Amino acid sequence: MNIDRNVLDWMLEVRTPWLTDVVTVITNLGGTAASWAIAAAITIALVVRRHRVEAVMVAGAMFTGLFVMSGLKLVFRRDRPPFPERLVDEATHSFPSGHAMMSAILVCVVAAVIVRLAAPRWRAPWVFALLACWTLLIGLSRVYLGAHWLTDVLAGWLFGAAWAALWIWGVVWFERKRQQVGQTSLS
Repeated sequence: MNIDRNVLDWMLEVRTPWLTDVVTVITNLGGTAASWAIAAAITIALVVRRHRVEAVMVAGAMFTGLFVMSGLKLVFRRDRPPFPERLVDEATHSFPSGHAMMSAILVCVVAAVIVRLAAPRWRAPWVFALLACWTLLIGLSRVYLGAHWLTDVLAGWLFGAAWAALWIWGVVWFERKRQQVGQTSLS
């Protein structure tokens, strides 16, 4: 796509050594290991606090999201941007961006947990803005480093948000059904 090439060319123009170092740190914060460590810590904290449903939502969305993302990469089989534009070497296909998709899943389910469980002060707009900025920076870092085309990242965010929404909806639906069954058995 023309927009992909234009955005990558612009990223090449703004690359500097110090900015590349900063962007590399950002991309690593959104990588598989970091996302899984964050998700695991949140899941464990939720289980310890006896919020099992929310723990299942976080762990389930991330775990199944990994399989969905890997499956989409196999279906689309899109090549990554060429070298020398690419500053990172990746073995998997490009579409959708795994960093963008998994960070979007994590951000969305964490936002849902905050809405469901957190004190009102943690439901402030700045908290959700920080979460959104985190996934935005991660996705854009992948384009800057030439690991992905812009459309790979956009698709990753969309697929990730959709997958998280499906899990969030499923948890809400499950809880309503469970409450209905509980009310029926009391009648």
